[in-house]
Amino acid sequence: MVSSQPIHVPLAPIPSVASIPPADVPITGTVAIETHGCKLNQADSAVLAREFVQAGCRLVDQKSDADIIVVNTCTVTATADSKARQALRAAHRSNPDAVVVAAGCYPQRAADELRRMPEVSLVVGNSDKSTLADLAIAELSRRGGQQRTDIVPNGSAGILRRSRAMVKIQEGCDQVCAYCIVPKVRGRERSIPPDTLVSTVQQHVASGFKEVSLTGTQLGTYGFDLQGINLAKLLDRILRETGIPRLRVSSLQAHEISPELLELWEEPRLCPHFHVPLQSGSNIILRAMRRRYDTPQFRDALERIRETVPGVSITTDIIVGFPGEDAQAHAESLAFAEEMAFADIHVFPYSQRPGTTAHHLPDQVAPDVKRNRVAEMNSMAAAAFGNHRQRILGHRRPVLWETARPDADTNLMRWSGLTDNYVRVHTGTRRDLANRFTDAYLVEIDGKSVLSRIPD
Repeated sequence: MVSSQPIHVPLAPIPSVASIPPADVPITGTVAIETHGCKLNQADSAVLAREFVQAGCRLVDQKSDADIIVVNTCTVTATADSKARQALRAAHRSNPDAVVVAAGCYPQRAADELRRMPEVSLVVGNSDKSTLADLAIAELSRRGGQQRTDIVPNGSAGILRRSRAMVKIQEGCDQVCAYCIVPKVRGRERSIPPDTLVSTVQQHVASGFKEVSLTGTQLGTYGFDLQGINLAKLLDRILRETGIPRLRVSSLQAHEISPELLELWEEPRLCPHFHVPLQSGSNIILRAMRRRYDTPQFRDALERIRETVPGVSITTDIIVGFPGEDAQAHAESLAFAEEMAFADIHVFPYSQRPGTTAHHLPDQVAPDVKRNRVAEMNSMAAAAFGNHRQRILGHRRPVLWETARPDADTNLMRWSGLTDNYVRVHTGTRRDLANRFTDAYLVEIDGKSVLSRIPD
């Protein structure tokens, strides 16, 4: 049963970014980590990866090569739960002898449900995540696991060998929106001290990362529990005291967009991209959700951003089918979201979560009605996505190049990267662009990416 009070989850210390086990630490096995859900989970997975490495494990990408398989789960919707269960079963099928760990938010909400799965070896919620590596290695040792030191580590590249690093600056949420399970699985808000965060970013710079994305559950209230610090002051410190070439803020609420904060975007190292969750464009539904803004405040926030930050992209989240959403409220939400001209919209059908207020509300929207409304919202979102990319064609933006694959048609390498304003682009070249910045002309929409040309 979910507790009626938010669970306090201690913040784990941030380990070093070394990706090779210390020379004096014996190899204890191989580990694969699969991450679901938000950027906060990605940051947690990076911490877990480093803890496994420091304990002597090697990271691998293929689950079939892993002695330990960690699925870092999300539980924000019933679909997320289903995806987690499927991943855990698939992990066991890929290597029946491996220690399969269900980790993160789903175990924090419903540990007993996961313990009943025969494919799962360990269940570790957020409150115990700092001990996960030790628990998994101990379980592998107890089983007399193979501890396959013959596997060549390929970096579990999606975690430790990326151009971009996720840095968690706080965790937990005190705002308790009616639909949201996050306060129950992440606990109350608490901030990581700024000295620790500045040091962490400095370590990432020393390790070759070119971009840091600051993440958390409720970034805008960072520092409320510390002396003399808030988000604006933290950003200023990171920019002044580190050499990180590119700094990104993962998400902010509309009522947190202040002039003091926006002034910092005069610094070109701060990425011109804001993720501002809307959730609904109907004021009646926003009040029922217990959101802390209305549509006029939201509109004003986006206008301030666009007036202050040239070339900005603004993305959002929208929930469709919240209890009490009738045809008029849905139409209002659809029209307002279209008016806001977002660069991208993540559309979620409302999902009942036991332990939340909305779970008990009357007037739940029928599944078939919800599906139709989701389809309408997704259609509008696809149009907004295309319109934003159409507007930026012909522009020149800085790109951090990340990955490449051979292009058989051109005999070139097809490189993929992100612009500063969070547009996925690709280009074909024989040059090695790994973890490098170049300017790029955006020339043509190509599916969900934009074809670009690098200046000579």
